Amino acid sequence: MPGIRLCSPTISCPNALELAAFYADITGGRIAYSDDVWATVDGPGGRIDFQSDPAYVPPTWPEPTVPIQFHLDFDVDDLNAAASQVLAAGATKYTHQPNADHCLVFADPAGHPFCLSTWDPLSP
Repeated sequence: MPGIRLCSPTISCPNALELAAFYADITGGRIAYSDDVWATVDGPGGRIDFQSDPAYVPPTWPEPTVPIQFHLDFDVDDLNAAASQVLAAGATKYTHQPNADHCLVFADPAGHPFCLSTWDPLSP
């Protein structure tokens, strides 16, 4: 097998640097690179890349009009504290919360859903 390893997800958005700043803020990461159309956040869980796309349309979850292309999950120790942190950084909490006992769903400033979760399916 060739050495194929996941490097980082790349997220389309209206403004790469602005969305990178949001994710750097909530993860404690740093913007490691940016130019006119690209930004990279290097954080404690790995890298996330952002690409500016003038045709970007945010998903309309939970309604399927504009489907979700992806979503990110973040492990947290304290769900309520993490929720307060992402809201203060500019996230929006969805009304629909299908697993609120261990997972909360938010939209980032570009409208991408992401989850904060205390559940880790790989933990013993």
